Amino acid sequence: MADTAVVIVAAGKGERAGGGVPKQYRDIAGRPLLAWTLAPFLQHGRIGAVQLVIDPAQSELFEAATRGMDLPAPVAGGSDRQGSVLAGLEALVPLSPANVMIHDAARPFVTSSLIDRLLAALDGGASGAIPALAMTDTVKRCRDGTILETLDRNELARAQTPQTFRYADILAAHRAAAGKALTDDAAVAEAAGLKVAAVAGEEGNVKITSAEDVLAAQARLGAREMRVGSGFDVHAFCPGDHVMLCGIAIPHDAGLAGDSDADVGLHVLVDAMLGALCEGDLGRHFPPGDPTWKGRASADLVSVAVDLMDRRGARLVHADLTIICERPRLARHQPAMREKVAELLGITPGRVNVKVTSTDGLGFAGRGEGIAGMAAVTLEVPCV
Repeated sequence: MADTAVVIVAAGKGERAGGGVPKQYRDIAGRPLLAWTLAPFLQHGRIGAVQLVIDPAQSELFEAATRGMDLPAPVAGGSDRQGSVLAGLEALVPLSPANVMIHDAARPFVTSSLIDRLLAALDGGASGAIPALAMTDTVKRCRDGTILETLDRNELARAQTPQTFRYADILAAHRAAAGKALTDDAAVAEAAGLKVAAVAGEEGNVKITSAEDVLAAQARLGAREMRVGSGFDVHAFCPGDHVMLCGIAIPHDAGLAGDSDADVGLHVLVDAMLGALCEGDLGRHFPPGDPTWKGRASADLVSVAVDLMDRRGARLVHADLTIICERPRLARHQPAMREKVAELLGITPGRVNVKVTSTDGLGFAGRGEGIAGMAAVTLEVPCV
């Protein structure tokens, strides 16, 4: 259920990070920083819209950084961060989401688990929630280089973003606080008398501010790891004159039952890709009975998975598919199936393998009741 919108403030100049462009548009491990920041929100199931707030003078940089992303038109920022946040909130009025997250464009390391914790706090009755980190060092209050007192660190915390609120509440609070120069959105909420919860923040959720931060982010986002995902699926035979396997129509005296074209080969491929990305399974992304996918070619499912992989900065290294059935006979179709899978994935056929086998008359496949498939894929993904 997509009940939450996100406002991302990206209107700053970000000059301290160097590089000749505002920091939100700096290249970090092959992608603009803003693209890394957007990715976890665009991939989360409860996020329905992401509203960017930018400096109109940076429109060309914004367009280049977000090319291919499904985003509403950005809105112009205000004279300060508080004004920019209000502009983003006002832009969401036609959507009237239940919740809204407010986030800094220069924090690219938000995790789905952090998003889940923040929304769980709202689901539990809080008007707002922020990620907070405990103070581990002794904290002093100083003036002009002299210590005035030692503060109780047990009552202090470091605030992060995204800060999350009931949309109607924080919109009203920001409207009331216009011109008051409060330091963050939680302060705006507090001034309006709203109950704001503190959930566990994450040390890795750092804000990119200096040139040293950029170098650290380059090292972190540029690091890669290999992951393997597996997939499995089964479809029963139904009346028809062909089956779709790996994107190829193969003549047969029956079809395969399913919401889409029931292509077992492509279904297991997508399932394996989602597994390697730790993004759930087919049912999460393509719910059974969803009319959106009724009768659609399974190649469209592959496109969704490839797009998700691209947004995560992942690269598919290898795909190995196994089709299990007694009939139809598939050996002569293997080269075409392999070529089609490679085409859909945008890789060379030398990175794809398609195997066919039977169960020697055993089980549902052996009885000719349907076709099963298995897949394994190897992805190279950023270490985040």
